[in-house]
Amino acid sequence: MSHSGPSQDPQRSRRNEKGRERNRGGARSDKSSAARGFSATAPGQRKRRADPARLTAFTVLRAVSRDDAYANLTLPAEIRRQRLDKRDAAFATELTYGTLRGTGTYDAILSACVDRPLAQLDAPVLDALRLGAHQLLNMRVETHAAVDETVALVRSEIGAGPSGLVNAVLRKVSAASLDEWAERLAVDGKLSGDDALALKHAHPAWVVRAMRQSLRLHGRGEELEDLLRADNDAPEVHLVELPGVTEEPGQHLRSATEAGATVSPLLPGAAVFRGGDIGRLPGAREGQLRVQDIGSQWVTRALAAAELPGLADLSADAAPHLEANQELGEFDRPAAERWLDLCAGPGGKAALLAALAAERGATVLANEPAAHRAKLVSGALAAVAPEAWAVRTGDGRTIGEEAGADGFQRILVDAPCTGLGALRRRPEARWRRTPGDLSSLTALQLELLDAAAGALAPGGLLAYVTCSPHAAETVIQVDDLLRRHPELELLDAREPMRAAALEAGVELMDGPGAQHGTGTVQRCVQLWPHVHGTDAMFFALLRRGVQAS
Repeated sequence: MSHSGPSQDPQRSRRNEKGRERNRGGARSDKSSAARGFSATAPGQRKRRADPARLTAFTVLRAVSRDDAYANLTLPAEIRRQRLDKRDAAFATELTYGTLRGTGTYDAILSACVDRPLAQLDAPVLDALRLGAHQLLNMRVETHAAVDETVALVRSEIGAGPSGLVNAVLRKVSAASLDEWAERLAVDGKLSGDDALALKHAHPAWVVRAMRQSLRLHGRGEELEDLLRADNDAPEVHLVELPGVTEEPGQHLRSATEAGATVSPLLPGAAVFRGGDIGRLPGAREGQLRVQDIGSQWVTRALAAAELPGLADLSADAAPHLEANQELGEFDRPAAERWLDLCAGPGGKAALLAALAAERGATVLANEPAAHRAKLVSGALAAVAPEAWAVRTGDGRTIGEEAGADGFQRILVDAPCTGLGALRRRPEARWRRTPGDLSSLTALQLELLDAAAGALAPGGLLAYVTCSPHAAETVIQVDDLLRRHPELELLDAREPMRAAALEAGVELMDGPGAQHGTGTVQRCVQLWPHVHGTDAMFFALLRRGVQAS
């Protein structure tokens, strides 16, 4: 005779038809507590192991949060370690970069769903919540998959304890879309203007204000949201084949196109690659084919392409020689020109500059103050003929020691900056930088520019480059340099940029409302992600008078 237990109210029962007990249901009266509901699967069915793609993203997020690591350096190594295929690698990349891009906005949403300040959560739990929020709000991942897979990740990598919290919080996050959350939080926080845009587009408010100012300066004041959206797009991978380093010019670029890359319509030797392991492309391991933003390629080629009016008036005795010593390397022949990359690390622009110099019989001195980064520069330059370059490990502000009486004919100052122009590729940078960084960076830029001006040969060219559109790091810095050094003349940078490009009519003009009265804006070039598909590189070109002492 079977015994039946007491009847239960089905609305109050916590067991399903198979007798498995789920999480306790019902909303809590405490507003700050996350409501707990039935999980999608019974305990015996729940995953306890993270899938490799999500584990890869989580590992990189932890490295960024814990160690201040750079995602663009950490992620490729982790993808290789996990042996992800192309599809999973793409998923892990979007998970990682997307979560880092949206951190500020996701934290604001999570704060509305958690019963304590986020700072009181264990850091790994917070990273997992951000990862889940990105899947729910900005990826085409089903809600149940985003929640269940994130909970499985937590069980596997953190422990069973926090899994209930993560499950409950992510279910609250899933109750509204990203736009709905942004609108709700803006209303609750009484946000408007740039503060509301900052929340909506996941940028710190001070960055939004700086971008607005720069766009207005360049006559593009109506394009702010276009720029912010472009910053949040998944970045394309740009490739460059170093000129003159292979027996058959263009062979590696052709191989890259066969693997799915698209030849750039902007620059020679450049391509856009949208998937796959770059390391597997021919020439990549040898450094002949490498990843480099087209904006960086463009300003480097423009410096090399610019004419040197006035050098013909110099005496023949002014032809410079690189001094032979152990640090700089041996140079057996005089160089028609001597070039300098004052801030060379980690070596991308230096390698392209050296390859271009080698084609012209010139030599490049690549300067880097940090010894470990100087090694990276040497590695980056290794694909170029060794007689065309040398590396100096030292403070760029003391470069006059190597300049000698003749100086350098072409100097690239790719100065340390806030990096606000590369937020697509370095998504964590937007949350690391603060307005306080500007004062120390602009002071360093000033000192480096002064050193470069002192090392510049009569008639020589000085290219000032930043990967930031911030006015304090660009046009204001150029104006200050011209006031300090009346021997310098600001050239029209658009001419060499067009000379380096494949299309003479490429868009380089500022808008009709450009606001800088001195004319500096009109003579410099500011690239934009939403206009050119590049980082927001700034390029100014100055020449020292031939008769200057």
